[in-house]
Amino acid sequence: MKNIHLLNKTIIKSIVFALVVVLTYILIFIQLMRYEQQYEFADFFNGLYWVVSTVTTVGYGDIVMVSTIGKIFSVFVQLSGIPIVFGILFTIVIIPWLEKNIHSGVPTKTGDMKDHIIICGYNRLVETLIRELNEDDIPYVLIEEEQDITTDLLKRGINTIYGTFSEEETLKNANIGTARFVIANSSDARNANIVLTARNLSDLNIIAIVEDSSNKKYLKYAGATSVISPKELYGRFLGRKAADPFLKRLTGATEFFDGVSIVEFPIYPKSPLIGKSISNAAIREKTGVNVVGMWKGGSLSFNISPGDVIRDNSVLLAVGSTDQLSELRKLTQRLE
Repeated sequence: MKNIHLLNKTIIKSIVFALVVVLTYILIFIQLMRYEQQYEFADFFNGLYWVVSTVTTVGYGDIVMVSTIGKIFSVFVQLSGIPIVFGILFTIVIIPWLEKNIHSGVPTKTGDMKDHIIICGYNRLVETLIRELNEDDIPYVLIEEEQDITTDLLKRGINTIYGTFSEEETLKNANIGTARFVIANSSDARNANIVLTARNLSDLNIIAIVEDSSNKKYLKYAGATSVISPKELYGRFLGRKAADPFLKRLTGATEFFDGVSIVEFPIYPKSPLIGKSISNAAIREKTGVNVVGMWKGGSLSFNISPGDVIRDNSVLLAVGSTDQLSELRKLTQRLE
């Protein structure tokens, strides 16, 4: 359901175009009927009947053009009917409608849920967050725009509904009126739409994940309660990297909800994690923390694999409780 708004505009424009063409054909038909002196057919409803019959290539034959120009017009209408019916109606209107009904088995509404978290968009960060939510028995619903992903998530036991993030109907189907807060986890432009729509429906807290920190203010203007910028966090961490080893408290944590935060951890030269893969480092086993992303070569990736190697210039993005994150901080800095 990507670019859904653009698709809706395309459908409307296509339908309007088809109606204008049909109306034009009817008016020409009426004039030709008068030209051929078939006055009994020279009205709007006969024109509509003839045009629809001809465009759809049904052609009952009870109204027939007899003049040369009339026959040429009939052939033109028949040929133009192919792209109008099969190109516009089938491709843009009928087929999407059929697909929507065929896939009606995918849930589009959540059950009676309250004091829950609505998450708009799926990625590794969200998957780890959901694991934390499950462990703390905090209700949530994930909204996903891709049907295949929705089906896969449902098979894995993740509470997911199918819909468009920024549509009021979707957020209402997710029970936004009784939700604890919303997490906008799409592109910056899409997140702005999500925030605007959610804020229009409720005064709840809205957390937006921003890709470009320069867009942070716009998401705030749109109504986001807080905006998380991984790149901005990265810059702050680099700025205090030399001083952090001497601090005994956890800094730079962004709290998602009570007791669970997300923090970026630079890897320091003496860290025992350097040179180990994500799998061999066994960070979750040692600390209970979930590593959801890693800065590599100046870019943040949420698609980390067990074989990714931790280096001295790596930065880990992790989710967990304060105590768990403090344990990981000891590993990244080798604090005793």
